[in-house]
Order: sequence, then structure tokens, then C-alpha cells
Amino acid sequence: MSTFNHEGDASSSIESQFNKDIRPILNPKTVAIVGMSSKPGSAGKVVLNNLLAGGFSGEVYLVGRSGGQIDGRQVLTDITQLPEGIELVILMLPSSAVLDAIKACVSRGVRSAVCFASGFAEMGQEGRHLQLEMADIANSGNMSLLGPNTVGYFNYVNGFYVMMVELELPTRLDPDNGPAVAVVAQSGGIGAHIAASLKARGVPLSYMVTTGNEAQTGLSDMIRYYATDEYTGAIVVYAEQIRSASEFIDAVKEARRHGKGVVLLHSGRSERSQEAAKSHTGALSGNHAAMQLITEYSGVTIANSLEEAIDTTQLLLRYPIAPDGGLGLVTASGAICGLAQDYIEQLNLEMPPLSAEQVKALTAHLPEFLPPRNPLDLGTLSSYQPDLIEKGVKSLLADPSIGSVLVSMPLPTKEASLVWLGYYLEAIKGSNKPAIYVMQNEDVPLSPEFIEEARKHRAIIMRSPERAMRALANVTRFGRQQALQQQQNTLDKKEAIASLTLNKGTQPEWVGKKILEQLSIPTPTGSLATTLDEAIHIANEIGYPVVIKAQSADLTHKSDAGGVLLNIKDEGSLRVAWSKLYDNVNKARPDLTLDGVLVEKMGQKGLELLVGASRDPQWGPILMVGLGGVWVEVLGDVQLMPPQLPKEAIIAKLNSLKSKKLLNGFRGEPAVDLEAVADVVATVGQLMSERPEITEIDINPLVAFAKGKGVVAQDVLMVID
Repeated sequence: MSTFNHEGDASSSIESQFNKDIRPILNPKTVAIVGMSSKPGSAGKVVLNNLLAGGFSGEVYLVGRSGGQIDGRQVLTDITQLPEGIELVILMLPSSAVLDAIKACVSRGVRSAVCFASGFAEMGQEGRHLQLEMADIANSGNMSLLGPNTVGYFNYVNGFYVMMVELELPTRLDPDNGPAVAVVAQSGGIGAHIAASLKARGVPLSYMVTTGNEAQTGLSDMIRYYATDEYTGAIVVYAEQIRSASEFIDAVKEARRHGKGVVLLHSGRSERSQEAAKSHTGALSGNHAAMQLITEYSGVTIANSLEEAIDTTQLLLRYPIAPDGGLGLVTASGAICGLAQDYIEQLNLEMPPLSAEQVKALTAHLPEFLPPRNPLDLGTLSSYQPDLIEKGVKSLLADPSIGSVLVSMPLPTKEASLVWLGYYLEAIKGSNKPAIYVMQNEDVPLSPEFIEEARKHRAIIMRSPERAMRALANVTRFGRQQALQQQQNTLDKKEAIASLTLNKGTQPEWVGKKILEQLSIPTPTGSLATTLDEAIHIANEIGYPVVIKAQSADLTHKSDAGGVLLNIKDEGSLRVAWSKLYDNVNKARPDLTLDGVLVEKMGQKGLELLVGASRDPQWGPILMVGLGGVWVEVLGDVQLMPPQLPKEAIIAKLNSLKSKKLLNGFRGEPAVDLEAVADVVATVGQLMSERPEITEIDINPLVAFAKGKGVVAQDVLMVID
């Protein structure tokens, strides 16, 4: 498994200061509600009623300024009157009273607290300071704190419900129904939506927790708790900001070690870096892209919509082993076959042809007019011979090139739908390959008998083929990434990297190329000239034609200033070009003093690629490859990847480019040397991992020649903090 750096976590939480105990929040033995009022319908009374309706049998204490009694329960007037060691205090107080209440809780040895109040970090700097102080006080007393600005949570396992609104009592988890989904969300509305949608499908839930502002307890803490919870089999997360990359990734890895899938929906895909980028790499990889990349390679399955989050979570709960094969499709519609082929191409999924063994197996059961293939169209025959559904699904599941199966059928009569479902359930029995049964006609309700039979067998039923394919593509992408990461990374340039002398700031091209040369990354033959005579001497040594390039750390875009002159064929042309280059630069940048001029052998024709790396302040180094030269700006056809990937995984990412045809030979051009390109990418990745002072590298273009002929880095930008 690859490892990643997580430098400079931009976090306002204090997650890592002590190991927070989540159990008293979710399943306390004693509870106190602070801020009680005797007014009918008051928030405190609603919270109390929800606790009691859920069946909480522990001791409940009430605290309110007016004292007295509520529903026969004594109301204390101060937190200091509570017995020591209360496991959970629910704070029903305005923001102005919260800080003193937390201090009082710590003084009484309270184990945990939940704060509903808003008016903290979401209000600006003053509220942020108040929130940080709140966390400091809770930490000082080893008290776990949920909130502020949370809307509450559900513990379906124990029937413990903390909410400020009156609840229609949720159904408690039946452990006999198998493992359940745990939800954690930074939005109450989204958390409730995901939970309600899963429950409506009959998917069991263990917990739904909304973390609010996360002054102290956050997503990572909840994932870590769910990771070892015996009732939880899969975890779905909604995030608006991951406050600590390292904490989050460690928690995800803990969940994966326990065989639990983690699905993440994170808003903000349109965000870009706040600072203007100095290179293509910085411009094309924003913080959200960095987050998605690193979390995905650390064991997270990414969802890009609420639908995907719900569908993918249900799939991973039922099938925790992610596939890496293609899609198998069984349907009763030729049109669905055609639409599916179009749709999966956008999802980077494929329908592999059936193996000879499975073709032979199906041929024995199908009439001549139904060819045994993938996708398998049973047409109207499925109505007369529904057992073909079972035979078709079994054959596709048995094919080693197929990793998941989709059955998409029209909605027949109630009786027929149960028969078809029965054959499908028989076919998937004992298989660990993800399978989805799509009952089309999605606006037509399913019969209660159908729903009950599907739930009894934990079958995944969807109403849209497109949604089903997206979910299967999500888990397949994740499975393929995990499979690639298991391959051995043999690159070892630690000694060479450790010996590099790196000066602070933006490095001129000639310095960057010397660094690349020490790492065995090929660069054009040539060197720096500070006078015309030196330039002529260098050109005579390396041979014409040559290219000359103005060199200065402050001139990152040399061509725009006329600082690059190509195809200089002899000494006379070089003399003219030397004067022209200095005139161009002086005109464009009269304030600039050049280090000199880089004189290099004119390069051979090849495919121009970009290999870049930037260091996200929270998520660490991110690599990028794609078409180079001007094409990176025109097309933006790039693939992002983490450092320390094995070469096989890097080559797979190269072959995921939209322009991959150019890499593998196009219109008479030879296939390029992907091994050599992958070597450069791997070296840049290890360089970024081993030398954290490097913030950015941009090799553009990296010219790739025909297979076996290698590559050459024609230009490089390097920024060192």
C-alpha cells in the first residue's frame, strides 16, 4: 500500500490531542439535560421526550434556572449540583452561556457533552476564538464534545435519539439482519436525507451523527469509532471541510483494516487554489482534487452526488470486496444493451466479451437466435423461460473478466416479477461479486411481496439502470486502484535525492535541469553561457542546430518575453540570435538581470507531455501527467496521482488519458516509451515525498520518443520553499 505525506493540516479542530471516547455520546448510562424549561414544546422537553420514547432506561438529570419539577422530575438550578461523572450532558443553551457550562461540566468530571447552539465559528473570527476556547476547556478535562451547531444524532442500535425536534420514533436495528450502515455528516439535512433514503430501501442503519462545527469531535473520530463497532459494516460520510487530512486518512485506514468500506461525498468540486498558480500543475489541481485523490488512494470510495453516495454505500455494505473486472449485463431489451454501452464509456467501465467456456455453457441453453454474449439480451424469451435469467447471471458471474453484474428488466405482473426475482436470487447465491437487480418502469410502485422478498435476501434493487451503473463503476474504480497499489514499487533513489543541494525560491531552468540530471532524468545536451564566446564554444562542442533560452528565476514564461529562440543553424546565426534574445528580454523586462543563456542541442521530434507535481498544504504532494506544450492549456487532459505509485499503476493512469491513442501509436506514429515516462513520474513522486521543501515541479514538455528510445525533459520549473 502506498504511503502519503500530510503536511500542514489546515485544521481548526484539536482532534489529535487525546483519544476521545465516543461511547458516552452515543450510548451513555447517565444523562443530564441543561437548559430545561417547563414551557410546553420547549427544546429541552422535546429532547427529553425523544430520549424516553426511544426507551432510554438510565438516570436522567434536569438542570434549569427556574428549578421546580418537570413531569415529576426534579429540576436542579446549577450544573454544580449534578453528581460527578455524568456520562453525557446535553446543552440546550444559547451560545453566550455555553462556555461557562462547559467549564462547569469539566469541574464535575462529565465524560461527554453535546452542544446544539449556533453562533460560533460560522459567525466569524470572534465566534471562532470562542469555539477554540470551548475545545481547549473540553480537552483539559478529557471530555468529548460534539458540536456546536449540531442538530443531533441517532443511535439505532440502542434506541438512543438526541434531537431538538419531535421524532417519529425510528426503528431500532435488528442485529439478526446483518451489518448496518453508519452515517456521519457535517450537515444535518444531508445526514438525515442519506439515512432516510437508506432506511426506505430497507438498508439497516447503526448510527447517524451530525458533527456541526466540530470544535473538537469530528468526522475522523466518528469513523474511528465506527471502524471497530460490531454493528457497523459500511460508513458513509458527508463533508464540507476535512479539518485534518492525517487524522481522516488514519481513521479511514482503520475502517479498511476492519473490512469496512468508506464512502465520501464532499462538496466543493468547483473550488480552485486561492493563490494564482505559477505553473500548469498548480493551475490544474485544486484543493478538492487533491482531497479526492489522496482519500481515494487511502481507501475511500468517492461519490459525486447524493444518489451515488446512497447507492454506493448500499452496494459496499452488501459486497465489501470491491471488484476490478468489467461489467456483465443481462436484460430483456436490446435498447438497454445499446444505451448501457454508451453510458459505461463515460464511466471508464467496459463490458468484456464472454470467455469461450461461458459461451459454451450458455449455448447449451439458448436458442440459435439468441447469441451467448455480454451484454446478454434475453428479449421476450425471459417471459416464457424465466430460468434463463438464472443461467445467464450465473454464467456472467462465473466469467473471470467480469467483476460485477447488472440485471435490468421491465416491470411485469406481480406474479412474474416474483418469479424473475427468485431466479435472480438463486443465481447470485454464494457470489461475492457485486450484483444489482434493476426493475425498470421506475415510477410504478413495486408490490409489497416483491420488496419483502428482496429485503429478506439482502438483494440490491434499483429502478434506474444509469444509477446502478454509476454505483458499480464507483466500486470498480476503487477496486482497480486498490489492486494497482498492491504491486511492488521498486524505485529507490533515496540516496541521490538526499544528496541534492536545494536553494530556496523559484529555480531557473538551468538549475532545475542540473537537479534532474542528478536523478538520471535525461535533459538536452548543453550548458549555461554568460557570454557570446561561451555560447559559441558550447554550440561548437554539442553541434548545431541549437536552441538558446534566457535564464532567470524571475522569468518563468520565457517564450512570452521572446527569451527562447529555436533552430539556430550556425555560428553566424547564433551571433544574431544572441543579440535578438537580449533585446527581446530587455524590451519585455527592462528590470531583469539574466543569469545567462542556456545553449542546448535542438531536440528531436517526439510526443510532448507534461509531468508536474504540487504540494497541497493539507493533503501533501500531488502528481500530474498529461499532454504537454500548449496542449495542456487547450485540452486540460491530465491525470492526477499520489506519489510513490508503482510503475504499473502510473502506466495505467497514462492509459486513462483521453489522448491515450497518441501514446500507443496513431496514424503511423510509433507508440511512445511509456516505461521511460513512468520512470520520470515515479522519480518526481519520490523527490516530492523525500524533500518536503519542494513545493512545485513542472516538467513541460517532457518529450517522449518511440518505445525503447526514452524521454528528454526539455524545460523544467522548480519551486522550493
